Amino acid sequence: MTRIVNIRPGDPRDPAATTLLQASHDLMCALFPDESNHFLSIDALTGEDTCFFIAELDAKPAGCAALLLKDGYGELKSMFVDPGARGAKIGAKLLDRIENEARTRNLPTLRLETGDELKAAQRLYLSHGFKLRAPFGDYNDDPRSLYMEKPL
Repeated sequence: MTRIVNIRPGDPRDPAATTLLQASHDLMCALFPDESNHFLSIDALTGEDTCFFIAELDAKPAGCAALLLKDGYGELKSMFVDPGARGAKIGAKLLDRIENEARTRNLPTLRLETGDELKAAQRLYLSHGFKLRAPFGDYNDDPRSLYMEKPL
């Protein structure tokens, strides 16, 4: 059976998106101390400087990601795939959509912060051409964080 993945713009305040974001926040809080959690609140994801996307698997919300528009680069935020939907390449498709949006907005670079425990996410980012880098923006050096970027 072919599973259909659709990536579309979304609203973080939509109940399905909020459920995904809360699951992501809960996971981050379980894995990392407060000072190593850099996720944005649901309200922060609704700003004009943020492009938020929902991934649907067979028409059901299964993942999300956001592009935060910064001065001179874009930052990937709130990338999450529901554990029950993993294996359907949703993360790769969300990442492709974020990269396309960044290119459309003429951003030269895409950056991200991810946790040292998130091995599957690290493999995804590396397989999409991201390279490790030093902390950027408002981030401080944190031994629990990895910082990555990809020129577009």
